[in-house]
Amino acid sequence: MTSRLTLISARWLCAALTALCLVAGGNGFALAATSAGDDVGRSMVDYSYERAASEFYKRTDAQAILDGAVSGMRAAIKGHGGDPDKLPLVHATNSDASNLASLNHELLTADHDFGTMVGDRNMAYAAIDGMMQSLHDRWTVFMTPKEYRSLSEGLDGGNFAGVGIVIDVDPGTKSLLVVQTIDGGPAEKAGLQAGDVILTVDGKTTQGLTTEQDSALIRGKAGTNVQLSVQRQGEAKPVQVTITRETIHAPSVRSRVLDGDIGYVQVLVFGLTTGQELASSLQKLDKQGVKGVILDLRNNGGGYLNAAIDVSSLFVPEGPIVSIDSRTKPLTTFDAENTAGTPRPLAVLVNGFTASASEITSGAIQDSGAGVLIGTRTFGKGVVQTIYPLPDGSAIKITTARYLTPNGRDINAVGIAPDIAVQDVKANDFGKPATDGQLQRAVAYIQDRIAATATQDTTKPSAVDSAPSPAPAASAAPASSQQ
Repeated sequence: MTSRLTLISARWLCAALTALCLVAGGNGFALAATSAGDDVGRSMVDYSYERAASEFYKRTDAQAILDGAVSGMRAAIKGHGGDPDKLPLVHATNSDASNLASLNHELLTADHDFGTMVGDRNMAYAAIDGMMQSLHDRWTVFMTPKEYRSLSEGLDGGNFAGVGIVIDVDPGTKSLLVVQTIDGGPAEKAGLQAGDVILTVDGKTTQGLTTEQDSALIRGKAGTNVQLSVQRQGEAKPVQVTITRETIHAPSVRSRVLDGDIGYVQVLVFGLTTGQELASSLQKLDKQGVKGVILDLRNNGGGYLNAAIDVSSLFVPEGPIVSIDSRTKPLTTFDAENTAGTPRPLAVLVNGFTASASEITSGAIQDSGAGVLIGTRTFGKGVVQTIYPLPDGSAIKITTARYLTPNGRDINAVGIAPDIAVQDVKANDFGKPATDGQLQRAVAYIQDRIAATATQDTTKPSAVDSAPSPAPAASAAPASSQQ
């Protein structure tokens, strides 16, 4: 099994998949030889301890990680009616080998005394989950096989069963927020709207859950129903919405031509095929004669790191795109891939839900001068995760690094300020030229740049006039005149 370098945000698409940023790489999983019982589970626990202790982007405390494992197992024991205090504490030493031996003995004890009650594999899951929580990092989590499968399906392409929404955690209620519905999806057909807060899924509360857990609740087999309790803005009481899950294929890029020969491209998530999809969309727009482009990254929570580099390279002709700074490896810089087309006026729409891989692209475009950012300050997720798949289909996701924009900016918890600030628009107005104020400002900017370019073209001297002296050519607008 291999790990994947990721840039993760809390956004999930199509009820849902996380918008994250993944590339192949990392260390393989090695199955340790153990005694009878759940040997795979104990090897998973050992492996997770090693990854948490060695790969987390901040220095870790072995005792805290061991305490987390014990706390997780005690919580599982208590949840099944057992006495958690019967499971002893584990004391750390300066030796990882000794700590692993103690942890393995602890899990053997837990399996022996409470395995029938809790389940051996569930006990291993509880220990791993506790270790991840001990790092006190919102992006570092354990994912069950169902949660990890849901995450991977959304980003790796193909069809999957869902309801067709982009979700996040509502900052006020800590419940599930509908950020966007997918055009033509079952959620949209059932009347679900952006801004709705989902309080329960089939009677189970969403409060305090991660987006991975929320997604696992909502997803299911095509043709089956899911009942949601939805609190809508302006409504006194929640409404009950029943949605039939469908097989969904959600392209990561949507494009069209706006009035004035302006291309509009919305990137929903940075998936495996997003770079190719965007390149094809831009080529199609070129054939339609567009003179400028609006790239909409609002509500895009991120995706694969490679996809962010691919997308950025379509607009940034050369130079750095992003640098990755980890505790265990030298600073690594990824440069543009020399795939940018002809320079043209470019505006990038951003908001508070533009996160992770979207911020990589936004930062690269802003720092390089390839375009301007319009909207509100971005989310501010400037850390990098690595996903380590485990042999039974589960996985751990650990923050392993931070990233820097081309100019060396650390945007974590700060975000990126737009070049042109325009207040947020109502969720239902997104992408509508008549009511989307941020889109309107972007259109006005592109129109101004198109007009300025046309004026410059009409005032340039002819080749004969300019032949005696190179001075007229020197007065021509530089590439950064888009700004």
